[in-house]
Amino acid sequence: MKTHLARVGAVRSRIRRASRVGLFLALFAAGSAHAQQGTPEQRRACTPDVYRLCAAEIPNARAITTCLRRQKGSLSPACAAVFEQ
Repeated sequence: MKTHLARVGAVRSRIRRASRVGLFLALFAAGSAHAQQGTPEQRRACTPDVYRLCAAEIPNARAITTCLRRQKGSLSPACAAVFEQ
């Protein structure tokens, strides 16, 4: 029973984290000081990089953007293209 509850808790935690990343990416604006909604393609391009490089910054959208810019050399080609726009 404890194992089942631990798994349920872990799943809920992942869902909450994914929701936070989704919220960030919805507000994500690659080159603008004003928050604009990113396109679905931009969100798909950068979500893995957020988890891989900037997970500690979730849910702080500004900190995630700063982190991704700082990690520009490590971004996937798709996410790097988002920042070049």
